[in-house]
Amino acid sequence: MLSICARHTRGGIYLCNYLTAQRAGGPAPCHFSTSQPSLSKDHRDYSLPNVSWSQNLQDLYNKYQELSKNGNWKCIPSCSQWRLVKSQVGDPMEGVRENRFFIRNLDKDGVGLECCMFYNKAEKRMVCIFQPGPYLEGPPGFTHNGCTATIIDSTAGEVAVCTVGMAVTANLNIDYRNPILLGSTAIADSTVEKVDGRKVYTRCTVRGHDDKVVYAEATGLFILTGLFIKSSNL
Repeated sequence: MLSICARHTRGGIYLCNYLTAQRAGGPAPCHFSTSQPSLSKDHRDYSLPNVSWSQNLQDLYNKYQELSKNGNWKCIPSCSQWRLVKSQVGDPMEGVRENRFFIRNLDKDGVGLECCMFYNKAEKRMVCIFQPGPYLEGPPGFTHNGCTATIIDSTAGEVAVCTVGMAVTANLNIDYRNPILLGSTAIADSTVEKVDGRKVYTRCTVRGHDDKVVYAEATGLFILTGLFIKSSNL
């Protein structure tokens, strides 16, 4: 179920490359903070910083934004629903629905998953900087491993989508090394290792914001579907 939800999320993040948004934001305190979004979800890019972001998350965002200036990295916009891209590329699902993508299903900032992805075309690499909120608890004080699996699935799947084309999860193998503290900042770093026909093989590592601890390591197999055409501006 997680992989199904996450692959839908990937599609939304990917298709939102067709949307444009002004990027701005300042540093936020390094502690749990929640807020109601000030913009309608119909026009919001969820990859932009908000007041719930910790200083570490903001610093990583600024780092990759700086790296994006030379064109090597590209920030991937993120919306909350399939219908938000209907007017841009056509609705892949018939009818008007109020469904939301799995990682964008909460109205309050900071309580769930705060994340932003950056893609490097030359390296066939996607990084997802993220901060798990208090609603994602597993063991007391730590992030549920299902959330970590979703991040891995989304990041590894997104690099497959941006590199080769629309794909869905066929297999995901995860070795959990250390638990992720709620409210901390981490990085999921994924690359495309090999493409064999419709099969896309990926690798992903989840580590701390300062690279001092590895939280999880994973390999993934994704299958190209041919449902959507890969954006030419990536």
